[in-house]
This record gives sequence, C-alpha cells and structure tokens, in this order.
Amino acid sequence: MRILTVLVLWLAAVPAMAEEIGEVDTVWKLLGANHKIVVEVFDDPKVEGVSCFVSRAKTGGISGSLGLAENTSDASIACRQVGPIKFVAELDEGEEVFGRRSSILFKRIQVVRFFDETRNTLVYLTYSDRIIEGSPKNSISAVVIRPWGE
Repeated sequence: MRILTVLVLWLAAVPAMAEEIGEVDTVWKLLGANHKIVVEVFDDPKVEGVSCFVSRAKTGGISGSLGLAENTSDASIACRQVGPIKFVAELDEGEEVFGRRSSILFKRIQVVRFFDETRNTLVYLTYSDRIIEGSPKNSISAVVIRPWGE
C-alpha cells in the first residue's frame, strides 16, 4: 500500500504527456518536412477536469526532419474546465505541468500553473526557456473553478 501511495504521488508530480490533436503546414519545403503549427492537448496531472490545448511552431526542412532544428518560441494556450474539478494532489505555485523540447539541446516550451485563490482561478502560462536566456513570448489561459453540470 505504501509503494502504491508513493507511486501515485510521483506520477502526480510528473509533467503531463500531450496528445496531438492536429497540425497545419505553414511553409512548404522541397526537402524534408514542411514547417507546421501543431495543436496538442494535455490534462493537468494534479487537477482532474482541466484540459489545456497548446499550439506551437514546429520547424521542418532537413534539420527539422532529423530533430536538429530549433523551433521558434511561438506558442499559444487555451485551458478549459472539461468536467468536475478535483485536486488530486497539493498544488505548487509555478509548477510545470507540461513541457516539450523545442531544440536538440537547450530550448523547451513549457506550461506552468498558478492558483489565484482570491478569484478561485487556475492560471496557466506557456513560455519558452533556454539555459542561457529565456524568451518574452508567452501566452496565458485562466480557468475559473465552478460547479460542473449545475
């Protein structure tokens, strides 16, 4: 029983995995994959009933096809209540709930969560970071916690 509890708590702390919803080509490339915008969805690992949809740029060409290209920092997020909201673990302020590598070594796009207790609202921020410097490009989405189905 103790091992199961530790496993559940560990899994709740791991950033979510995304499911690809779709993609559109933005630039045609003669060699390699086209440049794209990819739309993915993930469920908040610590908050049942909240899903976030993220769109992000994906570089094509030969280097993109080989996984060597650096994707731009452009990303957008929309989070929604999709069922009754239930907190399955304690929330940490500014905790990463989703992350995706956007270059071979140094760059990541990530989503972090904040809880605005005064307004009973979850706020999700997406941005990119690098080891050396971050990017000011960002997007936020807010989910007001309300009763479901009433």
